[in-house]
Amino acid sequence: MNATERFYRINELITDRGVVAVRELQRELEISLATLKRDLAFMRERLHAPIVFDRDAGGYRFDKPGVGPRFHLPGLWFSADEILALISMHQMLDSLDPGGVVGTRIKPLLARLERALESDAAPAQEVIRRVKIVPSQRRRVVVQWFELVGRALMSRRRIRIDYFTRSRNQRSTREVSPQRLVHYRNNWYLDGWCHASDGIRMFALDSIENAVLTEAKAKDVSLRQVDEQTAGGYGIYRGKDLHWATLVFSQEAARWVRSELWHEAQRTRDLADGRFELRVPYSQSNEIEMDILRHGENVEVIGPAELRRKVVARLAAARKVYEK
Repeated sequence: MNATERFYRINELITDRGVVAVRELQRELEISLATLKRDLAFMRERLHAPIVFDRDAGGYRFDKPGVGPRFHLPGLWFSADEILALISMHQMLDSLDPGGVVGTRIKPLLARLERALESDAAPAQEVIRRVKIVPSQRRRVVVQWFELVGRALMSRRRIRIDYFTRSRNQRSTREVSPQRLVHYRNNWYLDGWCHASDGIRMFALDSIENAVLTEAKAKDVSLRQVDEQTAGGYGIYRGKDLHWATLVFSQEAARWVRSELWHEAQRTRDLADGRFELRVPYSQSNEIEMDILRHGENVEVIGPAELRRKVVARLAAARKVYEK
């Protein structure tokens, strides 16, 4: 622990236990007696903590606050990952229509996040202002349907949805037992048991055109089974039947791709000529095709042959557009 973390821990121990012996404080903080005395002196003199040693009780306790400056612990600064997580949560929640039903209900949570980000040097609003998260390619979700799906998840009831499948340009009505909400690449999806196809399917919430909460009890599917049917391959639309894509990136693109995580099970190696090889598993190829195409001439699909043919066909079709 650093000094600030020790101050918080001392405050927590004395608040929870009333009186804490010297040896107990040393053991909990894993510090020497000299360090403990310095910490207590700093808290008393600089932070105005009303800490006193009670000989009868055999330890340190808080006295009643007197006249003068009030005891105030310094703010904790967070690690980069913690800041990103808190700010992401704050901005993501704030983006769910703050003026609507969902926004009203998350205001107390936003206030708690702001308090968690407070520090003497940087109030919460200043931290939020100084860290910017730019959502990309986020599709609009009707708040009404988002809330309805949430209610169905919590109450374990089925929903009936009018759904637009963009890939087939088709509309259908489905009865679905919601199992899990997924936030992926700035968009919301629902893992649900589709009673029409009798299996786990993934639904994009922005493709729901209408939804009704029914009285029927939802079919319970273990999250392990959901993972087994959806996990494994690349991207959001996944399955069990996996193939491995082998991609080779140019020296220039390799500088960025080396630090990217495309998939938890990816395999990588540096080639002798400075290029970079990336191997990732996939089931449906649509999403990986799009990610390959964004690297343009800086990537080559080595295999499998079917994926290579699909990417070549896309590039040829794109070229025709520009040749017109």
